[in-house]
Amino acid sequence: MANGQWFPPDWPDRIRALADGTLTPVAPKRAATVMLLRDADGGPAVHMLRRRASMAFAGGAYAYPGGGVDPRDDDTLVRWAGPTRAWWAERLGVDDESAAQAIVCAAVRETYEEAGVLLAGPTPESVVGDTTGEDWEADRAALVARDLSFAEFLDRRGLVLRSDLLGAWTRWITPAFEPRRYDTFFFVAALPAGQRTRNASTEADRTVWIRPADAAASYDKGELLMMPPTIATLRQLAPYASAAEALAAAPGRDLTPVLAEARLEDGEVVLTWPGHDEFTKHVPTLPTGGA
Repeated sequence: MANGQWFPPDWPDRIRALADGTLTPVAPKRAATVMLLRDADGGPAVHMLRRRASMAFAGGAYAYPGGGVDPRDDDTLVRWAGPTRAWWAERLGVDDESAAQAIVCAAVRETYEEAGVLLAGPTPESVVGDTTGEDWEADRAALVARDLSFAEFLDRRGLVLRSDLLGAWTRWITPAFEPRRYDTFFFVAALPAGQRTRNASTEADRTVWIRPADAAASYDKGELLMMPPTIATLRQLAPYASAAEALAAAPGRDLTPVLAEARLEDGEVVLTWPGHDEFTKHVPTLPTGGA
C-alpha cells in the first residue's frame, strides 16, 4: 500500500452484504478516546500506542488511549469540576446529563487505564501528581477488570474529575457494515504537570510521543499503520503550536459525527467518509478475497 491506511480484510464482503440487504447493522456503543498532548520542540507531541500485532482488530495500528463507556458511570454523580454536565450534554450532542458524565468518565478512565495519567485531583483546582505505587496500580487493575467503576474509584479516593482539562475534538461512528461498532468521542488534553505516561495497556506493545506532523508523514510513507480517524485527527492537530493552543481551539470544533457511507457506482462499491476524501475506497462488486 502507498500509505499506512488500514482496512479490515473482510470489509469488501461486508460492504457488499450491506448493499444487497443481507447484512443488518448493529447499534454502535459509545466510546471515548483522548489525544494526550505535551509541548516539545517544534510544537506539541501526542501520546500514541501501537496495538499488538496479535490483536484481531487493527493489529499493529497506532491509536490513542480509549475504550467503551461503562454504563455504571451513568448512575453515580461524581465529584465534578469544569463545565456542568448539562453543558457537556449539549456539547457532545447527547440526550441527558448522565450520558454526558459517562462519556467524560470514559475519557478520563481510559487515559488512566492505558497511559497511567489521571485527570483528577483532590480539589477542583488541583491534579494528582505521582500515580505510581502499589495502591494506585491495584486500583488501576481493578478498573481494567471492571471490578471497580470509575465513579467508585473517584469516590473512594476523594477525587474530583477535572472535566475542564478536556476538550471535545471530533466524533466518529464505526461504519454500518462493521460487526463491532462504536460511537467514539475524541478529546484533547494536556499532560498534567508531575505526571508521566507509561504503557499500561495489555493491548499495546509500544508507546511513543510524536509530533502530529511527523506521525502523519510516517503514515504517508507507509511506515506507521493507522485507521482513518487516527490519521485524520493527527492532520487536524498538526497546525497548532502548543498543547494550550489546541485545547483553546476545541470548543469551536464541529462534533457532527463522521460516518462512512458505502454506495454502488459503476459496478463498484464506493466507500467514502464525508469531509475526508483521502479515505475514499473503491471495492469491486465481485468477491476478491481481500481489501
